[in-house]
Amino acid sequence: MSDIKAQVRQYIADNFMFGAGARVPGDSESFLEHHVLDSTGFLELVAHLEERYGIQVADEEMIPENLDSLDAIAAFVARKQGR
Repeated sequence: MSDIKAQVRQYIADNFMFGAGARVPGDSESFLEHHVLDSTGFLELVAHLEERYGIQVADEEMIPENLDSLDAIAAFVARKQGR
């Protein structure tokens, strides 16, 4: 799962973090609470996860418990891949 976290961290840093002082939140920190992603950003993230990891994210799976932190995303992707 650490590979997934590292890859998603890099994706978020490259696509959503702007400004000299911007930092990707820690593994368990909320993207919403830290204003990293908005609703459009989450849709872009889901599209990236689907393409990168070969998974399908159903509408009912687009919830904070699955997508609001690096820890949550890594666990979600691993579950979807059957790990």
